[in-house]
Amino acid sequence: MVIIFGAIVIVVCVLVGFTMVDGKISSLIHVNEFLVIGGASIGSMIIMAPWNVLKDLGKKLFAVLKGIPYRQKSYEDLFQALYELFMIGRKNGMIALEDHVNDPASSSVFSKYPSLEKDKEAMDFLCDALRPIIDGRIKPEELKPLLDIQLRKMDEEGHDPINVLIKVGDALPGFGIVAAVLGIVVTMGAIGGPVETIGKKVGSALVGTFLGIFLAYGFVNPLATNMAFVHESRLAFLKCVSSAVVSFCTGAAPAMAIEISRRGVASSFRPNADELEQTIKSIKVS
Repeated sequence: MVIIFGAIVIVVCVLVGFTMVDGKISSLIHVNEFLVIGGASIGSMIIMAPWNVLKDLGKKLFAVLKGIPYRQKSYEDLFQALYELFMIGRKNGMIALEDHVNDPASSSVFSKYPSLEKDKEAMDFLCDALRPIIDGRIKPEELKPLLDIQLRKMDEEGHDPINVLIKVGDALPGFGIVAAVLGIVVTMGAIGGPVETIGKKVGSALVGTFLGIFLAYGFVNPLATNMAFVHESRLAFLKCVSSAVVSFCTGAAPAMAIEISRRGVASSFRPNADELEQTIKSIKVS
């Protein structure tokens, strides 16, 4: 909703400012200019990116409209779920977590926290982090480099669609110039006609330049920046999972593992120490 509000502010302010100097909004509407600029932009994306990146770009654009995916409540649910898992692992051994990890949908722990359970990416990462320790395939000290590699790769893949969108935004002013040049070519063909006709054609050509710049700096590049914030938010959530699991598996007590993870949360979403303590106490009572 915030993005939609921002888009409305941009459009209204530009159009109102234009009409204040006796500009006519109808003079900015030229379907051929939209076709040239929009078609060229889409074509350039198809050329520069493989299909899986384009699909990921569509998903991320939709995610941007929903805003930052994680809030303080999301982290509190994560810490509660991790603490319960860690307590089970500490009391009964890591093998006791096998059923929770292999079948998260039927886990008595994850079912208490639907916000975490519905987050497929976070659940897959958490289960993949615990599974090799439970199976005994790796030593606890080998877990951190393993997860660091996975996080690094996820970060790289997450930036691929963002980079594509940035490049399209950078190219839009150029496509606007292309549309303007095409308009000038048409104008030159009517150079011997009435002055009014020539003026309209020149104005139509200049709209192409306007649209290219307007779409680039008003919408596409800001969307790419917002998309980067959403990606960093998702990555930060997974890093909290990683730090907690690594700390617990290498010998930290459950409460300390959660505290270490809490320190890595952004200040705007981080529960304070007292809130975390109350959360842990409530789990102990249950």
